[in-house]
Amino acid sequence: MSRMSRIRNRSRCDPGTVAGQGAARRPYGTGRARRAGGRHLLTTMAVATAYVCTAALPASAAPAAGTGPVVSRGVTIPAFYTPPAELPAADGALIRHEPMSLGLSLPGLDGRPLPGTATRLMYKSTDSNGQPVAVTGAYIEPSAAWKGGGPRPLVVLGSGTMGQGDQCAPSFALEHPLTLTGETVSVGYEDLAIYRLLATGAAVVVTDYVGLGTTDRLHTYVDRVDEGHAMLDAARAAHSVPGTSLTSASRVGLYGYSQGGGASASAAELQPGYAPDVNLAGTYSGAPPADLTAVMKGIDGSALAGALGWSINGFAQSDPDLRDVVEANVNDAGRAALKDTSTMCIGDAIFGYAFTRSTEWTVGGTSLAEVIASEPRARAALDKQRIGTLEPAGPVRLATGVQDDIVPHAQARRLAVDWCRRGGNVTYDAIELPNLGDKIITNHLVPLITDQGDAVSWLTDRLVGRPATSNCWSMPLQR
Repeated sequence: MSRMSRIRNRSRCDPGTVAGQGAARRPYGTGRARRAGGRHLLTTMAVATAYVCTAALPASAAPAAGTGPVVSRGVTIPAFYTPPAELPAADGALIRHEPMSLGLSLPGLDGRPLPGTATRLMYKSTDSNGQPVAVTGAYIEPSAAWKGGGPRPLVVLGSGTMGQGDQCAPSFALEHPLTLTGETVSVGYEDLAIYRLLATGAAVVVTDYVGLGTTDRLHTYVDRVDEGHAMLDAARAAHSVPGTSLTSASRVGLYGYSQGGGASASAAELQPGYAPDVNLAGTYSGAPPADLTAVMKGIDGSALAGALGWSINGFAQSDPDLRDVVEANVNDAGRAALKDTSTMCIGDAIFGYAFTRSTEWTVGGTSLAEVIASEPRARAALDKQRIGTLEPAGPVRLATGVQDDIVPHAQARRLAVDWCRRGGNVTYDAIELPNLGDKIITNHLVPLITDQGDAVSWLTDRLVGRPATSNCWSMPLQR
């Protein structure tokens, strides 16, 4: 095995099966990571790295018996992340919890840590196939007081792209803001947004999404139902954390950028039918991947080309139709890449597959987007992932960089138009920045920071109870 090869002591479940059922196997074949270099790649990694500068409670369920430790690219995954054999019936039910240290923390004058006290969580959700699933995350009780009136509110944060390896989980990144070994690179770049939200006095719960962290299945990257359910059930689970100051009257906000923007957008659409008990006050959706066909074209050949592997791996696990199409059209190099990416974090993917074109992975030399477009079953599978077919609950702020070429600006703007046509209360903000470099992620990442203050302020206003006024009327005037 090469240094960047996948290392596991225990296999995941067969794609398409419920955790713990079916014959265990690895998706696709074996292979080595393709290494890419050059000035643009170093620039991209410098931008990503800059974002970093930002006594156990009794568990209600023990890990499944008979399992050994899981090691992903040299990182041992704590036993906490192995789900139990049996899950509770209620969505959002807390399965287990334990105290968790924050990698970036200071002692407060009153003895409480800043920015707050963290608890690692595992809770029950329902996946896109209607099956029960365990999801992990972290709840942070802030040290700052809430001064907005009423009970302390809660923000559910859906992280941007972290990867598909269990060592990339956002809750793990809160404890280890920088994981840098000879086999993996993971950066907790969302910590800045989390800490800014905590500074307002709002509590924050972070979801790891389905399969990211938990060792029983692959992460279903950008699966709208899995992500939306994971965010809404995280809100439910947070209320059961011992010592929380949340109440049933606490307002809830959803926050996410990039992958997280798609997750928060989906959660806003799904809330009325799936979680009407969640007291949703507002949603921030930044750079949401609403149309995955367009997004696949955006990331193909970019510095984040490895994300194609994460999306294909996840959908092949969940959807038999798409899995059959992939297996019929992917060549040996593609199978090796899909296996390799399945344990990668975002840093690994940039170093290993930056600027790769998916034409290298297919039998006929056509792109993965073209393969899917030519196969009705695969096209239908991605069509089911489209965000914008439902009216979002409550006010939503949708922001997108006009130069974004990774999660293309046009498809994000179209989501705002779709929501406006359905009667949504939408605040649309097109972020005007110069072109900062084609396909090197900067056009996608920089708006995450430049818009963050406005995003936190807008959501805080919703948590205070101030109304939001839609600017759908301005859509014809905005890019």
